Amino acid sequence: MLMPKIEPSEVYDKNLNFLLGSGASYGVLPTLALEINEEGEEPHSIETLATELELQQKTNLHTLLFMHYYKHCIEPAFLLSFNDETDEKSKSTARTNYKKFLQNLISVLNAKKQKKRCNLFTTNYDNCLTIVADELLQSGETDFIINDGGHGFHRRFLEARNFNQTVYRSGIFGRHQTELPQLNLIHLHGSVHWYRNDQKIEISYDTNLLHNRCLPQNLIPDLTSFSNTLLQEGATTEQLSEIDVSEQAAAQFWDLYGVLPIVNPTKWKFHETVFEEHYYQMLRLLSYELEKPDSVLITFGFSFADEHILNLVKRSLSNPTLQLYVCCFDNAEHIKMAELFKQNQNVTLIGTSENLNFSKFNEEIFSLQTSPSSSESGSETE
Repeated sequence: MLMPKIEPSEVYDKNLNFLLGSGASYGVLPTLALEINEEGEEPHSIETLATELELQQKTNLHTLLFMHYYKHCIEPAFLLSFNDETDEKSKSTARTNYKKFLQNLISVLNAKKQKKRCNLFTTNYDNCLTIVADELLQSGETDFIINDGGHGFHRRFLEARNFNQTVYRSGIFGRHQTELPQLNLIHLHGSVHWYRNDQKIEISYDTNLLHNRCLPQNLIPDLTSFSNTLLQEGATTEQLSEIDVSEQAAAQFWDLYGVLPIVNPTKWKFHETVFEEHYYQMLRLLSYELEKPDSVLITFGFSFADEHILNLVKRSLSNPTLQLYVCCFDNAEHIKMAELFKQNQNVTLIGTSENLNFSKFNEEIFSLQTSPSSSESGSETE
């Protein structure tokens, strides 16, 4: 499968939007994929198995599955950091990929005369983008704004309206000004940096707060055998072993899990109303951006498993000036996406002759080998 690349020169002057899924952070955090299955069926994911166990009212197994999910998928996101000396190859590669992606994107935005803004919608709740963006800013090699929707000083609160801001840098005498490239970072499924504060969402990058959200060891039983079965190729749900979890421990766990600022993988909903309200605000923002004239949405590492997002995007495709580029990991995903969007003429499926990972995306799909003309760039005057 070999499909066309996305030429930055063809999209840089559009209303540019990206939608990044778990494929962008592959190798950094475990995915929701499992190997366990029903006899003769496709392997489960955490979402499908959680839903199945809930329907079957297997309360204990359902609790154990979410304990596994917390320990293997959520806590690593809390504890994530990049270290040049100790990083595994997969983490180092992911860090390089995010850095290259941001560098490419900022260069594209710099070529625009105005509205140097791009929306980065993501269903990931990790902090890869913020860590790498901070590294780029600290290096001084480029100048840009990353806007997480927060507002405040000692305490920062999240509001959707904050994504509409634009920052300009003026000369000493105010005779000219230049718009700084701005990346709006919009977490559709929540973020590890979010905290509930009354009826608001507070954003904090205090690493001590993240570490404090890890579950006490005495609350989680030894999940080794249970987790091994989930990840064992060919294992079936009948082989899942019951591990005794007291009612008190289960209640404590669900109390802690219930205030997480991330989407519940059973039905892709938030537990807390304040987070759910923001979720729908962000969906409306995505819809609003896709309804704008000459909009572009590029998806990478995203499977469209979230039905809210899928339906929203399909409705938005009625905008004749919207162009959707769907990056497909492999031929199987290409077939799936072709079926999903078979009625839409303004959808282009993107892929490579081999599996499309983030490195290939940066090198072959959205690279600066063919970049916007430098003559297009410039500053604005008052």
